[in-house]
Amino acid sequence: MAEKKPTPRQQLVRMITGYWTSQAIHVAAKLKLADLVKDGPKSAEQLAQSTKTQPQALYRLLRALASVEIFSEDEQGRFAMTPMAECLIDQHGSMWAVAMMMGDEHFRSWGELLYSVQTGKPAFDHVFGKPVFDWLSEHPAEAKIFDAAMTGFHGPETQAMIDAYDYTGINTLVDVGGGNGTVLTAVLKKNTAMKGILYDLPGVVERAKKNLADAGLASRCQTIAGSFFEAAPPGGDAYQMRHIIHDWTDEQCHTILGHIRKVIPPHGKLLVIEMVIRPRNEFQPAKWLDLNMLVLPGGRERTEAEYAAMYAKAGFKLERIVPTPTEVSVIEGRPV
Repeated sequence: MAEKKPTPRQQLVRMITGYWTSQAIHVAAKLKLADLVKDGPKSAEQLAQSTKTQPQALYRLLRALASVEIFSEDEQGRFAMTPMAECLIDQHGSMWAVAMMMGDEHFRSWGELLYSVQTGKPAFDHVFGKPVFDWLSEHPAEAKIFDAAMTGFHGPETQAMIDAYDYTGINTLVDVGGGNGTVLTAVLKKNTAMKGILYDLPGVVERAKKNLADAGLASRCQTIAGSFFEAAPPGGDAYQMRHIIHDWTDEQCHTILGHIRKVIPPHGKLLVIEMVIRPRNEFQPAKWLDLNMLVLPGGRERTEAEYAAMYAKAGFKLERIVPTPTEVSVIEGRPV
């Protein structure tokens, strides 16, 4: 017998209570429950002893998570791994850091979504007293989780991006706001004749320098510390930014692109990797990430027309948009 389709009311109830699930996943991540059961099933009592939690309460959490296929309960009341639970193991590229980040600073900021809608200003600043990136610079533990979350959240985009976009002819690629170096590492490994420059804030560059060295790219990739609000480094024939432009207001983006325009050669390429919002009622993750940009850094996702206008104002022409199998596209521009 076919499963009965939920009514509009039932669908709405699931959406309204969606944070119940996300917060339960966050607590599971914080307690590292997936790490504790990866070698075999364990009872709530055993897990409570390891996590210093109350056994019955922990059982209730695990039971609820098992009902949505995060862990599974056997006949002996022990909890075991499932494919989704495996994604919560604390390891490189997993969703563990995403669950940690989303359940802490993001959750508190989204609780003030109304403030952002009423004022157009980031709720994060309202809750924490300063912009998100300033706050992260003062909280190294959370900044480390943020870096890992970006890899976990956007990691699949990297391979999709370098498969979809042809970097042939680019001799030196400048990764503006290159973060921990993950994206630039992938591009350089595929394009073995290319050199790279990673440009980011001083504290970020120090983290990236080690990652690039560990990847065997120290001789091919230079790191430069600085702020893209103040300058862009010369020396590249292509300037790339992935998930940078969406963090900022239009005016701030014009400043960033303006600095790149000053140093990019006439034959150079501007490569902005972002989601591009499609019109009207179609479901698209970009429309929800756009709200996250409103609440956290104060930026936004944009349409093709908005990117074309932004490029033109900064002295670039939008040449083409190259889609990838993921949600992001490569928005290629050239100086005019």
